[in-house]
Amino acid sequence: MSTDRTRPAGRRDQRGPRSVPPQRSRQPLPHRPQRPHQWFAERLLAVLSGQRPVHWMLGHTVGEAYDQLAELAPSTPLGAARGSRPVLRHCRGAQPVTGVVEAFASIVAGDRVRAMAFRLEQGSDQRWRCAAVELGGERLTAAAPGRR
Repeated sequence: MSTDRTRPAGRRDQRGPRSVPPQRSRQPLPHRPQRPHQWFAERLLAVLSGQRPVHWMLGHTVGEAYDQLAELAPSTPLGAARGSRPVLRHCRGAQPVTGVVEAFASIVAGDRVRAMAFRLEQGSDQRWRCAAVELGGERLTAAAPGRR
């Protein structure tokens, strides 16, 4: 068999056909479940932007975290800026010890970017709960300066 028959018309080089790499499957990729810090970042954003009520976090917080959210939520510190709904831009977490995740997120609303940090603790029932929240370097408490 001559190489002229295996070459496309107009091709002048002497190389023959090579193996074709396997084609990508067109099936959708399997859904990866969100990590706990990503899930909590979305929930905290929804509460602190006024999209969800504070009681939505009941059972997902421990210690003072729920009280902090209850005090702060009415002022919606992450509320829409110039008609833009706030969006979670990045969220990263680190696990300093087993059962604890310290996370940070950046939130964009219009031309503003805000930082949010929070701590998750895993209970004996293996459920993650938010134990602390900070926004833009200020701890979210009723006593924080400039918060009333």
